[in-house]
Amino acid sequence: MHDLPWLLLNMSILFPGLRARRPVAATMAVVCCACVTAVGAQTGTAADTVVVTATRTAQPLSRVLADISVLERDAIERSGASCAADLLAQLPGVQFARNGGPAGVTSVFIRGAESRHAAVYIDGLRVDGQATGGAPWELLPIDQIERIEVLRGPAAAVYGSDAVAGVVQLFTKRGSGPLQARAALSVGTRDTLQGSAAISGATGVLDYALTASHGRSQGFNARATATSNPDDDGWRRSGVQARLGAQLAPGHRVDAALLASNLWGQYDQSRTADDVSRQALRTANLSWHGQWSAESDTRLQLGESRNTYESQPSFYRTETTLRNFVLQQGQRFGVHRLDLTLERKEDELLNPATAFSATLQGARHQDALALGWQAELGGHAWQAHLRHDHDSEFGGQPTGSLAWGWQWAPAWRLMASAATSFRAPTLYQRFSEYGVADLAPEKGRNLELGLRWAQAGTEFSATAWRNRVRQLILFGAAGPCASAFGCYENAGQVRYEGLTLAGRGKLAGLALHGSVDWHDPRNLDTDKLLARRARAFGSFGADTQWAGWGLGLELQASGGRFDNAANTPAQRMGGYAVVNLRAERALTPDLTLHLRIDNAGDKDYQLARTYPMAGRSAQLGLRWRLPG
Repeated sequence: MHDLPWLLLNMSILFPGLRARRPVAATMAVVCCACVTAVGAQTGTAADTVVVTATRTAQPLSRVLADISVLERDAIERSGASCAADLLAQLPGVQFARNGGPAGVTSVFIRGAESRHAAVYIDGLRVDGQATGGAPWELLPIDQIERIEVLRGPAAAVYGSDAVAGVVQLFTKRGSGPLQARAALSVGTRDTLQGSAAISGATGVLDYALTASHGRSQGFNARATATSNPDDDGWRRSGVQARLGAQLAPGHRVDAALLASNLWGQYDQSRTADDVSRQALRTANLSWHGQWSAESDTRLQLGESRNTYESQPSFYRTETTLRNFVLQQGQRFGVHRLDLTLERKEDELLNPATAFSATLQGARHQDALALGWQAELGGHAWQAHLRHDHDSEFGGQPTGSLAWGWQWAPAWRLMASAATSFRAPTLYQRFSEYGVADLAPEKGRNLELGLRWAQAGTEFSATAWRNRVRQLILFGAAGPCASAFGCYENAGQVRYEGLTLAGRGKLAGLALHGSVDWHDPRNLDTDKLLARRARAFGSFGADTQWAGWGLGLELQASGGRFDNAANTPAQRMGGYAVVNLRAERALTPDLTLHLRIDNAGDKDYQLARTYPMAGRSAQLGLRWRLPG
């Protein structure tokens, strides 16, 4: 680890924008760097995790040439998160903003990029919105999810449109072995009640999994203005997931999966009305995987996702339907692997008429051909991807990526990559009253350099990147569209640039993990920071065992951020540090008591101006498992 300062110095030379311009950012970087360096000096044991998101093929995490994090079910349960954004914000490189409580409109920024620049999948099926773009983050389920993989960095050459800054993939439970069951029930402050139940198993050639959940809360007053309703803004969330698989023959498997998620929430738009939103997500997925030999495999998948948003009494409704068809053939030749992928995406948008706008209904499709190559040549690993998407609106959109890794010592790997990406404008951005029909796709170019050290379960990584996106779509001045309020426009160039340090390991009986990010998400035309994104932020966690209790502490800290693109001082939101505490104890081999206190210091802070985050919150519950 003695070479670490030299490496960081050279990264700051390669990416000069990363040099901290404020003392607080530099201090935070030094402190967190010291934390992860201390973690990296220890050793432990951990099995190598297998991931699929980086290349759409299974790979050991230690061999992936990308910046990726994995959350398993146990970590999801311990997090106490009620929605995906709160969970992902505990990972390196991820920030979020929310208008109000858990049911409020939520944006997730991976590496400082726009929320729509992260492609989101559930069991390999695309989830997106054709209104302003991006996944409905507040609607994505947690109780139905067994595993999450978060890829930071462009992956358009693998996934096509939208993967400008990252990919988030959620996996539902797959049954195996004898009958397994689990249930959870918790109560908390603000009359919060949450419960879930699940069963899974396998019999003969069939396996199955079923999960159901429900939660509700009185909430808190999530809008702090004189013109807003001063009532508490509650929420209700429910979901169900079902999956059935069949092992038709050795190496050949069929899976069918269904998922439904519903969210009802109050929000404040006027002082007198009880404004509510209703959201729903539905996915249906059918896939087949055939392993013909150790060298050859085929995957076929088709599915549909549909998400809706509706508000009352000020009526607005949007419905997005996505259909996805994927055929992938993989073939290995010695140390080389080739993957050929054919893919078709179909998008539909329906916005019924309101008092202020006419009905909007539209559709489009994209057909794609992609080729991937992977090879391990001595201590050097290579990956290359080429993809061509043909959009029914814009014609051809080529993308490519090249990654190289060098295992120059048993525990060390150096990685470098370059990639291009694009995001097509949504149907709403082109054809609504605010739309401009000749909007061009957003296009990005990314350079990345990373260093990873891993030994016996202890890890450290340092990753620097620069992602330039031109023709960024923003909401601008009136003129070219029907609305006098404003129009969408291709606003020029932005630069997402940053450095991430992350580490985990054991020290004096503590399991430690930490990360620090320094970002510079900047509009190059105005030289202003992009709204609602901090330049410096980080997290730290520690877990230990004491007298039969499992104890945990989490710290999340962030610098200030601006709520508007002009970066006016009156629109600046201050930095914050939030501490969460956790304790659990096994009452019986199958029953666990857990206690969690979020924002233990009752910090008053905002991620979107005039929308305060929740104060101190407590949660007490039981988790039960019937081992299979």
